[in-house]
Amino acid sequence: MEGSEDKKTAVGSVEEVLPDSLFRVRMPAPEGEEGQGDLVLAYLAGKMRLHRIRVLVGDQVEMVLDPYGGRARIVRRLT
Repeated sequence: MEGSEDKKTAVGSVEEVLPDSLFRVRMPAPEGEEGQGDLVLAYLAGKMRLHRIRVLVGDQVEMVLDPYGGRARIVRRLT
């Protein structure tokens, strides 16, 4: 069973750094809608922790969204 095909990715910007490698990330608003996007609670992926990649407020990050909603895993820092 291939799990990688079912993964939904998104890009967002870090709004707040929380304790224990948690982050509040704002996703952009969907096309055609005004205002700001949703806030998602995200945590660092294992490889990012292993290589001590720092994520700061204002960074653009790529995330894999949890299929059950509410959380995401940060897999890449874009800026």
